[in-house]
Amino acid sequence: MKTFYLFILTFLFVGVSETWGQRTVAGKTFDGKMVTSKGMIYFNGAGLREKYGFDLYVSALYLKNQTVEGPKVIHRDEAMAISIILVSNKVTRDRFVESVEKGFKKSMNGDVSSLRSKIDDFKAYFSDAFNIDDKIDIIYLPGVGTQVKKNGKIIGTMEGLEFKKALFGIWFGTNPADANLKEAMLGKL
Repeated sequence: MKTFYLFILTFLFVGVSETWGQRTVAGKTFDGKMVTSKGMIYFNGAGLREKYGFDLYVSALYLKNQTVEGPKVIHRDEAMAISIILVSNKVTRDRFVESVEKGFKKSMNGDVSSLRSKIDDFKAYFSDAFNIDDKIDIIYLPGVGTQVKKNGKIIGTMEGLEFKKALFGIWFGTNPADANLKEAMLGKL
């Protein structure tokens, strides 16, 4: 009888997990879909950001229409999101802001002048300290802009498709912050 109950519990757990479509990557779990004010977006892929042998964060990409092509992610004017979960205390607020600055420069081929004030405003959203398991969601909504959430709380919204293109270019451009992470988030690994 115990075996039967164990079987039922296992079936229910697996069934619920399948229904929600949760994905676990590097020990962090992401839902299979995300609800936005512009409709449902779906898990495309996820991976671990490493640098100098340290695990820094796990990141997932959500799209309305799945793709394995970085330029499509950058240029599409449709709802999409990058969800980041910190896994290291080496990711401090200051280091994150510094890497965002470097990322914009790489994404925009060194000339950030057209978005300088928006980049500065974006970096200012991250004024609080970072902790392991903090979750940062970067959600692009057409006609609204790029909404940033930290641990579920909106900390800012940046208008403009050009800003979104430059921001998503940090991860999906021709010179990404981490090529392996790019491939994983695009579902290629």
